[in-house]
Amino acid sequence: MPSIKDIMQTMEYGPAPESNSEVKAWLEARAAGLGHYIKGRFTAAEGELIEVVNPATEEVIARVAKGGAADVDAAVRAARAAFPAWSALPGHERAKYLYAIARHIQKRERFFSVLETMDNGKTIRETRDIDIPLVARHFYHHAGWAEIADDAFPNYMAVGVCGQIIPWNFPLLMLAWKIAPALAAGNTVVIKPADLTPLSAYAFGELLDEIGLPPGVVNIVHGDGETGAAIAGHPDVDKVAFTGSTNVGRIIRRQIAGSGKKLSLELGGKSPFVVLEDADLDAAVEGVVDAIWFNQGEVCCAGSRILVQEGVAPTFFGKLKNRMQTLRVGDPLDKTMDVGAIVSAKQFARVKGLIAKGEEEGATLNLAPVNLPSTGFFCAPGFFTGTAPAHTVSQVEIFGPVATSATFRTLDEAVALANDTRYGLAASVWSENINRAIEVAARVKAGVIWINATNMFDAAAPFGGYRESGFGREGGRSGMYEYLKPAGGKEGKMRPTPTLRPHVAPLGGKVERPEIDVTAKLYIGGKQVRPDGGQSYTVLGKAGQAIGQAGLANRKDVRNAVEAANKATSWSGVTAHNRAQVLYFLAENLTQRRAEFVAALQVTGASAKPEDEVEQTICRAFWYAAQADKFDGAVTATKSRHVTMTVNEPYGTIGIVAPDEAPLLSLLSLILPAITLGNRVVAIAAQSHPLVAARLYQVFETSDIPDGVINLLTGERDVLAKTLAEHDDVAAIWYCGSEEGSAMVETVSAGNLKYTWVDRGRLRDWHDPKQGQGVELLRRACQVKTIWLPYGE
Repeated sequence: MPSIKDIMQTMEYGPAPESNSEVKAWLEARAAGLGHYIKGRFTAAEGELIEVVNPATEEVIARVAKGGAADVDAAVRAARAAFPAWSALPGHERAKYLYAIARHIQKRERFFSVLETMDNGKTIRETRDIDIPLVARHFYHHAGWAEIADDAFPNYMAVGVCGQIIPWNFPLLMLAWKIAPALAAGNTVVIKPADLTPLSAYAFGELLDEIGLPPGVVNIVHGDGETGAAIAGHPDVDKVAFTGSTNVGRIIRRQIAGSGKKLSLELGGKSPFVVLEDADLDAAVEGVVDAIWFNQGEVCCAGSRILVQEGVAPTFFGKLKNRMQTLRVGDPLDKTMDVGAIVSAKQFARVKGLIAKGEEEGATLNLAPVNLPSTGFFCAPGFFTGTAPAHTVSQVEIFGPVATSATFRTLDEAVALANDTRYGLAASVWSENINRAIEVAARVKAGVIWINATNMFDAAAPFGGYRESGFGREGGRSGMYEYLKPAGGKEGKMRPTPTLRPHVAPLGGKVERPEIDVTAKLYIGGKQVRPDGGQSYTVLGKAGQAIGQAGLANRKDVRNAVEAANKATSWSGVTAHNRAQVLYFLAENLTQRRAEFVAALQVTGASAKPEDEVEQTICRAFWYAAQADKFDGAVTATKSRHVTMTVNEPYGTIGIVAPDEAPLLSLLSLILPAITLGNRVVAIAAQSHPLVAARLYQVFETSDIPDGVINLLTGERDVLAKTLAEHDDVAAIWYCGSEEGSAMVETVSAGNLKYTWVDRGRLRDWHDPKQGQGVELLRRACQVKTIWLPYGE
């Protein structure tokens, strides 16, 4: 053994093992197998058992039951039975349980840290210093939300039974992210841990027993993908929350389409790590250590694409290679190790395969000069140079400790490279010029942006992605909304099918028309245009008489409208005050043409009180104009020396499908909140009453609305809705149509995992401000971006 004198000369690490004797004893006492936790009791481990392997030693350390349909059904029934009493508890009572969970986690931090390390392969330094403290933090934070829920979320209520499916990379932390807000809001839970890492969830069930959580409030069912599918598809589950791969996210989106289940998805990522020429390069190098080598790179928001400005690239990569010389890979229970083991043999093989693919495609692999243990799934950390944007490793999530890299010259090129991915989960920006850093943060399409930092998390900071990284948020106020729904009001009756089917042949007979024929066209890119197919369809009035023709839009018209909307990006950058002025002007122009719209509604017979509908439409425009500069983000209290901002950003282009009822009011009640927050829209007007919408074209043209911000099509509702839902350049879609159409929209939208809001064919009272306008519509018109800024000493 070296002497102190020798160690002081060499500065070499000695072994610093963390004892796992207590955890081994705990595992040995449960060697017969781990069962499910249902209705406050552990089931026997019967039938097929899944082996749990320690990734660092390749030893089987436990066996866990594989849940089947009967187990899932028992858990859901237990959760449903527990829901009325749990949701009726005063917030203070729920808060006490959440507080107790947080305290008991803290009292057993070391136990859970060691168990997590043995189960997952991550280093004890990470589980001890990051994962487990954050678990406690989430339960503390949400104990607070439970306490103030009635005041913080008036007119909202719990969703019901929540089915939750979590991944293997942060087993207990992901459990906390899901369970804490669900319980705080008054929901009950059925959760499935990952089959690779179920041990901390089982121990968590024992902790729930210890604090006396009412039976059925939390139910834990172990198993594989089939078990998860059974939970997501169970008819008595009201909300599904999933963290995992984008491909599985698509499967779940399609599986529950049309079911009415609320859905949140936190999926994959390929996050950019942007280093500008004025960055503190030494700090940025340490940032890379945290961005891609933390947790063996098994992090959905890992900074796996390193983008460096050309002028400093040689210096930066030289420093990064030097830093790799000091990385240590080995026994995760050794407190001196930086990188642990990949979670499983299968994942290890996948990572190695992608690394080989990168070299095959011509990239240069730079690896840390580490001696890997002979046993265990250990991978040397490193990064590629010479990667092109089209390389597989530049586009596919490796989910291992290897990053790609590229250089850029200008800020515009940096943003283009950062956004050259189908994902949009996170980004890290490094610059000593805070103005440049914020500019990049604003332009990068990602749900979380760290400035001069990376992989920072807090329960108060919303986390979630854009584009194919999913939708919905976890943490903070935004995360609570995922487990709440608007309270009050009965579900509306089923919407009748449109009274008018597009009829393109001459109708015959006398037609009521003006002295000079009026041709109602489509409205695309600020212009009235003829339908691409050259077709119009006859529109009937309340007595069944023909009152004119409306343009019959097709797929090409939808594509043209989406293209026009995507060109109108300047609208998102207009100040909220200027958007408000445009909305006020819109209301003013509607007022001047009030009589015209009243007459148009009267002839349709779609409105019982046309004068009221027009007046409410004008009032609605005023209400959203008032909200334009008042529905804003916040600064949240997270970690010291940081300001964490949550910003409400527009989706981009939103597809809107309006119903037949209240054809003027419903259409603008959907368009107005979307454009208030800077979105552009492609709207499908009421199929049976399109001529009312066609009269809006001149109002739009005279209201200073930039070309392409509002595009309005007429025609067959569900044909056009399907095209919108399939379109990859449509970021979100709102649909008010039939039950079957709602299912169709949710199914086909899985292509690019766009956010959807459908009404399942239920009628809404558009005249009621609680249903037809409100903050809930504004909330659905934006996605939250969380920006971490350095601040203070």
